[in-house]
Amino acid sequence: MSDLVSENDLDRARKDPEFRQQLLAHNLERLLEALNDMRKVPDNNSPDAARQIREGVDLAVKLAERLQRDNRSGGPRAA
Repeated sequence: MSDLVSENDLDRARKDPEFRQQLLAHNLERLLEALNDMRKVPDNNSPDAARQIREGVDLAVKLAERLQRDNRSGGPRAA
């Protein structure tokens, strides 16, 4: 998978539940890595940085909930 999600990836994720699950998991990992990197930056105490980290955490929670929901419901569903 490339770093950016293409329109083809999105279309495939809508049709292929297994690929959708992989795409969500991959992007959750990337988001968590980015948040961890942001947290490690010295003097990153600005209100903008704090806002970005909060937004990233909120998005990570939503992605994790979607992954768990798909797993509990018997596997991923097409969007």
